[in-house]
Amino acid sequence: MQILFAVLMGLRRSEINGLKYSDVDYIHRTLRVERQLGKKPNSKAEDCALKMLTKQEIKTKTPAGVRELPIPDYVFEAILEERKTYEKNRRRRPKEFRDWNYICCSTYGNPRSKGFHQKYYKDLLKSLDLPDIHFHQLRNTYATILLKNSFNSKGVSHLLGHAKEIISVDVYGDTQEIIEDCLDVLEPFIEEVIPKERKDQYYDY
Repeated sequence: MQILFAVLMGLRRSEINGLKYSDVDYIHRTLRVERQLGKKPNSKAEDCALKMLTKQEIKTKTPAGVRELPIPDYVFEAILEERKTYEKNRRRRPKEFRDWNYICCSTYGNPRSKGFHQKYYKDLLKSLDLPDIHFHQLRNTYATILLKNSFNSKGVSHLLGHAKEIISVDVYGDTQEIIEDCLDVLEPFIEEVIPKERKDQYYDY
């Protein structure tokens, strides 16, 4: 799920780990991003639940980080399947399960750690003969493909949760050489799963 949210929706890793099922609009198939997980300034381990020091709910990086995004059908179906697993684990462990509603969580309901995905992500890259790119570059790839397909730069900025449009273009849209090998593989897949009926709204955002 962490990889899907990064490559198909351009979310930051900390935003992904903070996503909850309550953030999903199942009727309109949209996702509201309104928090991330991290460490609150000056907080200590005794101030929070066990092993949750670096998994505290904090505000998004900037006010622009609070946003509503269309969910690609592929991701939406994955969310539904993940919810089935969530409910199954909750029934199996009624006493131990932490029913905090996180999408990316352990079998006990605990939110995933920042680096949980790393091993699986690296194994996936290797199995697909893709370059050993940093996880954050999936977000770069997402932005580059949108800009390459004539998405309005202001709309791309909104999708990425950037405070300024120039950040999306200068920082994220200028990395094509770095991720060129990945574009050929990922672009057809991303184009296929982007919600077609909602795509045009971001051209003139």
